[in-house]
Amino acid sequence: MGEQPLTMWIDTHCHLDAAEFDQDRAAVHLRTRAAGVVACVIPSVAAANFDTVRILAHAQHDAYALGIHPLFTPSATETDLAQLDAALHTHRHDTRLVAVGEIGLDGFVPELNTPEALSKQQQFYKAQLKIAQQHQLPVILHVRRSANWLLKGLRDTPVAGGIAHAFNGSVQQAQAFIALGFKLGFGGALTYARSLQLRRLATELPLSALVLETDAPDMPAHWLYTTAEQRRTGQAQGRNEPAELPRIAQVLAELRGISEDELAAVTSANARLALPRLQ
Repeated sequence: MGEQPLTMWIDTHCHLDAAEFDQDRAAVHLRTRAAGVVACVIPSVAAANFDTVRILAHAQHDAYALGIHPLFTPSATETDLAQLDAALHTHRHDTRLVAVGEIGLDGFVPELNTPEALSKQQQFYKAQLKIAQQHQLPVILHVRRSANWLLKGLRDTPVAGGIAHAFNGSVQQAQAFIALGFKLGFGGALTYARSLQLRRLATELPLSALVLETDAPDMPAHWLYTTAEQRRTGQAQGRNEPAELPRIAQVLAELRGISEDELAAVTSANARLALPRLQ
């Protein structure tokens, strides 16, 4: 048996139930723990995978969240919202259930931003905030070109804080989320030298506001990314997984001029503050 790494991390957002992991999920889990990632939060994206993420979190001694992702709202129904409410009630004593998520709004995908589709996104976002409020749970937010809309929803329906996942807004928007009790998630995107605004945010925002995430298998760090030209020549895109978190964190530690141990300790404490059941 190898020794457990002394530096311990929490991956606050990874989709370990994704099909990309079907062939080697157990090996991914072993690499995750060997890298010192002691806990992962697995958010659902639709009612169809509520049970999947719950069972996986228990099998791997991880945590999970239940919610309907904005990309899945076009096919979602009122029945799905009722299923969410029922699942949160049924599993209300499950300490591995840490949040309502992944919920939010997506202002980037064109087909989600027709008047009808955007209206449905907003309907499901507001409804899920109310459900989170009723169950006194924090939320994990999908924030893509939607920060101001999300902030308005949070002011209208206050919840028990949470995490703004893959945050890439302005300093003012960051401060607004922080004021509402949120932590901000940073991952592989900050490893790209061209991500100047994101790196500035990750460097200048209070360390007490930051949590780490991979969004695996998505949001790969620069060393996993292949260009369209490389893919045309047969080079595969590298798959992101939670074991990449320490290397991503190393970039952030260097940007902030602090040790990796300090970053691990503070971001893990921040994750437990944002999602108290992680305690």
